[in-house]
Amino acid sequence: MIRRIRFSRTGGPEVLRVEEVDIEAPGFGEVFVRQSAIGLNFIDTYHRSGLYPVELPSGLGVEGAGVIEAMGEGVENFRVGDRVAYAGGPLGADAEARLFPAERLVLLPDNISEETAAAIMIKGMTTQYLLRRTYEVREGQTILVHAAAGGVGLLLCQWAKHLGATVIGTVGSHKKAELAREHGCDHTILYREEDWVARVREITGGEGVPVVYDSVGASTFEGSLDCLQRLGMMVSYGNASGAVPPFAPGLLAQKGSLFLTRPTLFSYVVTREELESTASELFEMVSSGLLDVRIGQRFALKDVAEAHRRLENRLTTGSTLLIP
Repeated sequence: MIRRIRFSRTGGPEVLRVEEVDIEAPGFGEVFVRQSAIGLNFIDTYHRSGLYPVELPSGLGVEGAGVIEAMGEGVENFRVGDRVAYAGGPLGADAEARLFPAERLVLLPDNISEETAAAIMIKGMTTQYLLRRTYEVREGQTILVHAAAGGVGLLLCQWAKHLGATVIGTVGSHKKAELAREHGCDHTILYREEDWVARVREITGGEGVPVVYDSVGASTFEGSLDCLQRLGMMVSYGNASGAVPPFAPGLLAQKGSLFLTRPTLFSYVVTREELESTASELFEMVSSGLLDVRIGQRFALKDVAEAHRRLENRLTTGSTLLIP
């Protein structure tokens, strides 16, 4: 018997339940992974709340790491005992163990722990595609990162700094501002206390930034547009404050012929080659010490509801792990 998290109706964290089940032997192309750590992400709250609809009842969670204990037929390039991690795939990461399609797993290098992997697969590969593929940040540019002390935010600050960018980050407290600065953020703005749009314009000498990375959503969307240079790129990749409401495309023209994209990691790692390339560059950045992975908090799997509450109330920093 293994314990896993399920929900049969959408709503707040209270809808999450722990259940015990038996798992069948892995089928063709599947492996049985005994999980060591599970990453908690905002997308988990979107699935639970119904913002991103899923078929109910459902498991929850899209990121984890552990050890292969059994394999089905047709599995190649893996063996029992391998340490592996994943991002995406079928929902159900919030479990002590699970069956998983081998083609969506990546093998962990010896110097990447399973906890580190669970903390960075979604957030780190998101950082890679945002900076390297969605908008290719170059040396000498100044960029704006919202939620700079969050799981993705801290990685964005460090990686962008490595690329030679100047980073402006919005944060919710002085403690988070200090944390962001420790991870490469050059200018921190307390969005609850300051006019952050005016501060961005002040820092950039009135010019604005070429790109904004916005994981907050509804409450920051229009302000983010006002921070952009002419022909700037608005990268809206999250909904922490709710989904961005509909708007007339002409707004982008009025504010300087701006570009807007709403990317998701899962569109960037569709093929096996894309998955391995993205994960490989991420692992190299971590192994070389260029990315410091901060695990801000750990919760027992049974306390997943409290973990969701803290994440949604912006009471977390860095990555959050569930430990089976």
